[in-house]
Amino acid sequence: MYLPKWLLALCIVGLTTTVGAFGGFDFGLFRDNLMNAHSEQAWGVVEPVPASSTESVDANTAESDPTTLVTLAKGLHARVLSATQTTGPNIDQMAFWPNDQNPTHLIACNEQGTSEPGLQRIRLSDGFAETIVTGTESCDPVRRTPWGTILFGEENGTSSWLIELIHPLATSNVFFDRATGVFSSGTGAGNLAVLRAVGHLSFEGLALYPNGVLYYGDENRPSNGTPGGAYFKFIPSTLWTGGVVSNLSQSPLAAGTIYGLRLGKRNGNTDYGQGTNTGLGTWIPISPSFDVNLRAVAATLKLTGYYRPEDLEVDPSALAKGLVRFCGNNTGNEGNDRQWGEAICMTDGTVAQATANTATPEVQYLVIGSNDFAMMDNLAYQPGRGNWIIHEDGDGPEVGRNNDLWDCLPDGKDADTLSDGCVRIGTLNDLTAEWTGGIFNKAGTHFYVSVQHNITGHGVVLDITGWH
Repeated sequence: MYLPKWLLALCIVGLTTTVGAFGGFDFGLFRDNLMNAHSEQAWGVVEPVPASSTESVDANTAESDPTTLVTLAKGLHARVLSATQTTGPNIDQMAFWPNDQNPTHLIACNEQGTSEPGLQRIRLSDGFAETIVTGTESCDPVRRTPWGTILFGEENGTSSWLIELIHPLATSNVFFDRATGVFSSGTGAGNLAVLRAVGHLSFEGLALYPNGVLYYGDENRPSNGTPGGAYFKFIPSTLWTGGVVSNLSQSPLAAGTIYGLRLGKRNGNTDYGQGTNTGLGTWIPISPSFDVNLRAVAATLKLTGYYRPEDLEVDPSALAKGLVRFCGNNTGNEGNDRQWGEAICMTDGTVAQATANTATPEVQYLVIGSNDFAMMDNLAYQPGRGNWIIHEDGDGPEVGRNNDLWDCLPDGKDADTLSDGCVRIGTLNDLTAEWTGGIFNKAGTHFYVSVQHNITGHGVVLDITGWH
């Protein structure tokens, strides 16, 4: 856990005498206890979960009551939204439809193979799941666009596609041919199109801005000296200025220019490479960018690499001020390497500067991983509080503990850029499963999250409430 800086003032005087009297005083333990004591004020939960679960419920227990798959912080409650045989077992990221204020459905990726449901819609009134598209390989990221479409992608290396969908409630059982990028059969095959202009990589994180500027990362690990996954920026040829599209050819993502992130400004922008993973950088233009293999380009242009970039989320508080800031996770590898991962945040000037590509991008850490808080994957911004909910995707049986759900404060007015404190608000009771895809409603009171590849063999999507 991390100590909120605003709590330091509460204990300085007492510590001055206590440390003098007891040389063995454990400040770190004192810090954790202090955070727990003030969890309701800072995180809106009565009491955090003290430790990761090491239990694994059996299939019958989980089938009878899917909420047994999780243990939550005191004050939080889980309701089963969807847990049927038709709910994809590997439900990952989700988006509300038709809006965040009064949604009727979740549009969700199912991260499985081509013969299984790829994109589904889940009705919020009763949890009923229907398949929109099959044929995708490892469907992972999903976003609703400002122009009234759904954006979703594959996490399957350089053969992956980013796809756009119009009319998601009127599209069912369409088959996607990955080799050709063509959609057929079912209902509404003409409502889908591949986005060749953004290139190919292993899609996971998508930070989409109202005018169509898109930031995204390659979910790739370092191997044999390669730098891992890079981050990219897409600037549309025609920016979106409002309204909704009537045809996918009107999408701002249909044409544009791609740039790759390379950190290191010293010596005429030459201090890039291994060891330069935070700080200021430049956006390197990629040309030609249409249908390009971005992983190969990243190696050629020596773009900055990270250990498995995952989810990205726009910071709405920054956007409200006209600024570009988004946060995301680099997962790392827990069991083999003790590479715990990290959460980072990137800034890119104002929205106008980012669009004109005149800003200087900057990356700084938000959370540094540890053996207790490792392999960050998805994250969600909580409206109202401004906290970040970070999901673990750890190694489970290899390390003997379950994956956790963490609630992290934003950085305050102190000197560093790190979160002012994180507490564990949930832990799984299934060593085969992971938290993923969490998303808050507009008010920040309902948190819909998937318990992915859990022991029941089918999807489980929970609705968590109870924040004060």
